[in-house]
Amino acid sequence: MSAGFHGSSLLDSPIVSIEVIPAEAVIPGRLSDRDRADELTRMALILALGWLGTNVALAISEFTLKFELKDRLGIDAAGIAGFFFVGQFLNYFKPLAGVLTDGIPFFGTRRFHYLLLGVGGGGILWVALGLVPKSYGWLLSTYTLFYMTVVLTSTTLGGRMVEVGTAHNANGRLTAQRVGMFRLAVLIGGPIGGYLAGFPFILSVSISALIHFALIPLITRHMPEARSARVDFSAWNSIKKQGRALAHSRTLLAAAVMVFLLAASPGFDTPLLFQQTNHLGFSKQFVGNLLLVSAFTGMVAATIYYKFCRKWRLRTLLTCSIVAHVCGTLLYLLYRDAHSAILITALEGLSGVLTMLPVYDLAARATPRGSEALGYSIMMSVWNVTNKFSDYTGALVYKHLDWSSLVYINAGTTALMLLIIPFLPVAILNRHEGQTE
Repeated sequence: MSAGFHGSSLLDSPIVSIEVIPAEAVIPGRLSDRDRADELTRMALILALGWLGTNVALAISEFTLKFELKDRLGIDAAGIAGFFFVGQFLNYFKPLAGVLTDGIPFFGTRRFHYLLLGVGGGGILWVALGLVPKSYGWLLSTYTLFYMTVVLTSTTLGGRMVEVGTAHNANGRLTAQRVGMFRLAVLIGGPIGGYLAGFPFILSVSISALIHFALIPLITRHMPEARSARVDFSAWNSIKKQGRALAHSRTLLAAAVMVFLLAASPGFDTPLLFQQTNHLGFSKQFVGNLLLVSAFTGMVAATIYYKFCRKWRLRTLLTCSIVAHVCGTLLYLLYRDAHSAILITALEGLSGVLTMLPVYDLAARATPRGSEALGYSIMMSVWNVTNKFSDYTGALVYKHLDWSSLVYINAGTTALMLLIIPFLPVAILNRHEGQTE
């Protein structure tokens, strides 16, 4: 997995699992080309603000929450990793949330009221997180309730995004925008979280809450929906049929194994935080600034992949990116001061994203037609659950062995991905993006 210290799941939230497009939610078909273009621009902007706002709030306060657990409660690396693994358990079942928002209306709407509940409830629970007694149990219970709103908001925004993208033939552009907003959220939230970590915890969660509340009038004004939706049982029938198709896709299963190995490497996130602060004496602000470095080079990596996926075969992309990621991980053996931290964080942010993108490219190419969104969301769930569990196992390795052992095990697990490549279909591996034969 990427060895950098990141906010939880900012990159990994899946799109909706099953998409049943309600007529009232789709842009009217009789608009002129100019009006349709303007409508797409408007909706893209609203969706971007939704992704950006909720994820900036998450980046800020999850960062300060880790220091609240570490410094105020004295929780060790394994305890903090376990906190987020348990607290985010609903994130591992997002396909079910997609079926819920697609097939079961809430107050007569398929998206609008779910979105208001998610954003408004998230704001309230951010405040609650700052007010509850500062004990592990109280914080974990409140955070778990809060993360239900994160899953609901992410899934509902994803469903609306697919609706708009389908109506305008712009799913690719909106998906790219979504990933860009996640990275931008880390660029903004990381340094702010680093600064706010030096103040009482209530300040950061209050700011995150205000960001959520500010989105409510935006949603009310620009994402209204008529109360005419009805329960759609076809979503449940569809997921059964698609599940059977996915289960018979050997290439997709192989891609899932690669995702597992990429995420299963004993994680660096929480152990790295302890290495940075306890052993190297980095300030909270500097650790937050390192998030900015990682996010920036990750955006550079996405740009590089966008260009070279049209020129290089998938086999070449997979092999080179895995080797680069293993080398980037081994550089953490030289992680000794501020200068090396900046350089290694930049290189690992680059190599980590370059490794992740071809694996998901493989998954997208291998997903059977008609099951694209479900296949993608399942892959994201594999990533989410494995990534959080790996952070916990990494914390245990760090506690009972040492930093060098964690680095070697992480690099070795990632290298195992190379053993899967020879068993993948040649027809998929030898193609580059856009090639049909």
